[in-house]
Amino acid sequence: MSSYRGIPLDHRRLPEQETLSRARDFQREMARRRSVRHFAADPVPREAVELAIRTAATAPSGAHRQPWRFVVVDDPAIQRRIREGAEAEEHESYVGGRMPPEWIEALEPLGTDWHKPFLEIAPYLVVVFAELFGVEPDGSKRKNYYVKESVGLACGLFVAAIHHMGLVTLTHTPSPMRFLNEILGRPENEKPFILFPVGYPAEGCEVPDIRRKSLDQVAIWNPRPDPAP
Repeated sequence: MSSYRGIPLDHRRLPEQETLSRARDFQREMARRRSVRHFAADPVPREAVELAIRTAATAPSGAHRQPWRFVVVDDPAIQRRIREGAEAEEHESYVGGRMPPEWIEALEPLGTDWHKPFLEIAPYLVVVFAELFGVEPDGSKRKNYYVKESVGLACGLFVAAIHHMGLVTLTHTPSPMRFLNEILGRPENEKPFILFPVGYPAEGCEVPDIRRKSLDQVAIWNPRPDPAP
């Protein structure tokens, strides 16, 4: 017997011109979004971060398991430990040979290296963990579905929310990231997914001079297979 229970959809169909106007406005706004590695230490309202997380948590997820945990850090001592852990892993990647030469070459236009001072400068670090499986009150495991896809969607909404409110962030993924479980006391069923520094850009902040692919390069309409020979 199905346990499905439906409720009315909260939706208002917009006139076509309003739909297009909203779409153009949002596209222009998001086109200005950039990953930032130079942060100001200026304080950010806690509610702003909470609202970004609440927005992220509206993401769809496999079987509605909502397999994400957003762990927020604004304690300088913890931020220092996170920086030390991240730089140790990044040093091994950049200097210790963990990254192959072609990867180092691909990153060169971005101007990145193993030094991550922004992890102590940004007023907040938001570490997103993927819940690999749930744990019931009796200690038994509960399967989660499409975990990576679900958490990735939530992270995308988080990035959009941060940009929309006039803040900046960076998708930082030192690898491996298990040191974050130890520092933040997270259980074994949670795997670090992305580390987001959050704040305002530093005075005079610069970003790499890069270009995004055109619509024709990223979108294909009605592809048809080649005819059989």
